Amino acid sequence: MTIRTRLTLMFSSIVVALLVLFCTLLYWEEALHRQNVFTNRLKHEGITSAEALLGNEKFSPQLLKLLDKNQMTVLDKEEIVIFDLNKKIVYESGTDYFDIPKSRLDEVIKNGELYWRVGQGEIFGFRYQLGKAQVLIFSSAVDVYGLSKQRNLAIMLVAGCLLTTLVVFIAGWIFAGRALQPINRIINQIDTITASNLDSRLDEGNRTDEIAQLSLRFNQMLERLQKAFRLQKSFVAHASHELRTPLTAITGQIQVSLLADDSPEELKVMIQSVLEDVQQLNKLANGLLDIAGMDSNQTPLKHNLVNLTELLWSVRQELSEKKPEYEVLLLLEQEKDFMPELYAHEALLYTALINLIENGAKFSDNNTVSVKIECIENGARVTIHNSGKPIPENEILEIFEPFKRGSNSRNTPGHGVGLSLVKKIIELHQGQITVQSAENIGTTFTVILPYKAQTKI
Repeated sequence: MTIRTRLTLMFSSIVVALLVLFCTLLYWEEALHRQNVFTNRLKHEGITSAEALLGNEKFSPQLLKLLDKNQMTVLDKEEIVIFDLNKKIVYESGTDYFDIPKSRLDEVIKNGELYWRVGQGEIFGFRYQLGKAQVLIFSSAVDVYGLSKQRNLAIMLVAGCLLTTLVVFIAGWIFAGRALQPINRIINQIDTITASNLDSRLDEGNRTDEIAQLSLRFNQMLERLQKAFRLQKSFVAHASHELRTPLTAITGQIQVSLLADDSPEELKVMIQSVLEDVQQLNKLANGLLDIAGMDSNQTPLKHNLVNLTELLWSVRQELSEKKPEYEVLLLLEQEKDFMPELYAHEALLYTALINLIENGAKFSDNNTVSVKIECIENGARVTIHNSGKPIPENEILEIFEPFKRGSNSRNTPGHGVGLSLVKKIIELHQGQITVQSAENIGTTFTVILPYKAQTKI
């Protein structure tokens, strides 16, 4: 069932239900009004007969019967019966249209009045004080005129309900169609958007109602998709180029060594060069796999309490073993024995810190990098400074993108993957990373990590 059909049925059901309720209450009110009016008339007919028969100016029963039958205001099938309190009939109009059980007499004596129906006939009995005596008067008749009006009202209400239902359904169908027209327009526009024209956008209308907000959100999603596709294409292109370069170098060196008759020393030099290329290739592949793994991993990673100072000492020790020429200076702002701790994924945080510190030492003029640890409110701050060539200001925002390198790194080996991986890891911990770089000052990376992320990482 379409939304248009559901809206039409819902709208029609509400309106028809209210209409039926209104018509029912109207008919019920009219029925009560007719009954009250007719009951009062029966009562007055009975009182008139009782006063004429037993009042000061008495009529004979025969004359009263004649008057009851021939008066202009006589009701259809009218009959009047008068009893005394001993339940004896004092007067009867003589038509015998109804019988009065003794139980009804008792109820009138007890309650003062009583109304009931027998078929189409309506009977009203009441106790009436006539001089010093009391009598029981029962009047009966058929309200032909009132019931006819009531039937006509019922027919008009039913016909009106049916006609109104049809009109409401048609109006609801048109209204739902017009209300959903912007959605249909959006659907038609979406059908024209493909992978080859992701730059197309939906009409956002007045940008205030819900449909316009839907178009706005969809356009924002298209922006993110387009950006993701561009990054993916750029990533694939750069990765292919970065992987092709060392593979080409390795292939060329091996082919040359196979054709040449080199000495063992020359072969050893060639193998050493191939090993360096393989190590660079392995490092690049690991970085790409780490980035892809964090982009595709949707499951929460286990976190535990990590001692930041001990982690940095481990990084310093590993770099000293791998690159003895690198010097890492660790500075603690607090007391010597104070070691800040925070909840994090230890392996990922280790990867981020070793990439930052290794880059700092690699780009430093004297291969020296200083690392300062500070405790701040609800977290820790790590500052990594080197005195190498500064990063141009217009390139600072780009260095965290995959395969983007600053112009200050042209003569330094690398692939531009490390900082992209670092940024993803820091963001995964809901931290922040900033860069400041200037001539004669150097470059400073500042990492702020919360004590514990708001959601599990």
